[in-house]
Amino acid sequence: MSTYPENGSKDGPELGRAGQERLESTIAPPQLGSDFTVDPTVLTSFPIPGTELVAAFNYGMSLWGRTAKLVCLLPTGERVNYFLKVTALGEVGKAMTVGEFESLKEMHATSPIFVPKPFAWGRYSITEPETHFLLAEFRNVGEQPPDPIKFTARLAELHRISKSPTGKFGFHTTTCHAFLTQITDCWEDSWSRLFQRQLLHMVTLDQERNGMWDEFKAVCDLTLEKVVPRLLEPLQSEGRNIKPCLIHGDLWDENTATDMDTGEPFVFDAGSMYAHNEYEIGNWRAPRHRLSNKSYIRNYKRNFPVSEPEEEWDARNLLYSFRYDLATFIHYPGSNLRQRYGIERFRPKHLS
Repeated sequence: MSTYPENGSKDGPELGRAGQERLESTIAPPQLGSDFTVDPTVLTSFPIPGTELVAAFNYGMSLWGRTAKLVCLLPTGERVNYFLKVTALGEVGKAMTVGEFESLKEMHATSPIFVPKPFAWGRYSITEPETHFLLAEFRNVGEQPPDPIKFTARLAELHRISKSPTGKFGFHTTTCHAFLTQITDCWEDSWSRLFQRQLLHMVTLDQERNGMWDEFKAVCDLTLEKVVPRLLEPLQSEGRNIKPCLIHGDLWDENTATDMDTGEPFVFDAGSMYAHNEYEIGNWRAPRHRLSNKSYIRNYKRNFPVSEPEEEWDARNLLYSFRYDLATFIHYPGSNLRQRYGIERFRPKHLS
């Protein structure tokens, strides 16, 4: 049985009690809080030797850790800000931190305007609790999510210009969706095969977290055995092909923002891999996200044409959304999302 961190309640992002959707009119921008204590290991990880820490403040929030703004003085006398994310979750936190660092590093190299630059990750000097940190470029978080036209243009550009180092689907290390590891540390020629492995992994984690439910298990088994190959194998058959695209991996409202200083959209808190680009927007189907607004998908399609068979786009999007919904079921047990999304949307007719 796996162990999982708790976020302090059964309320998830954009979820009320028992998984009821609760969208406020706007997302309040993160605020500077009280002083933040910085571990000595962080002070030796600044990208420019001789950098001095002037002040550190709590900044915003993280469901699984703490975040801070570091105000620093360079040897030249110039002031610079850094973003610090700290996770005290032992080996789970290490996997999250390394995965996010490698994801941001790969994405920033492809699209530096769209992704903050990561500088370092490491382990705190304290032994208990085992704590890891990520140090990155600081950007002032504004509107969340960003303007759909600018945002989808940048996202499609990332997908379009990225290039898999092997020409295959996968990634060079394990990445995470929040605290859940993903099947990414591998390379597959077949996108259908990698997605099937990814989905099976999440189904297994869900059963560990929420227990066995025969009707839901039947839906999952049919999806893995029949639906995945039926919908995804045609993408790479009969002369059709798809490009492995670098994706963020967990794009929801509060992992996106407008930079208050430049007006440019940017993304963070990533769990990347090289995947079918349409997989990225499977998470936008859920009405619990503001990104479910049709203007985001419509504008994305204008920047990145739908894959063939084009008429099966919506069915693929539903399938991809199931993978993201499974992660939500695991993150927030006790909600009714498993029943509402897992059964009502995916149940084959002969199980009704």
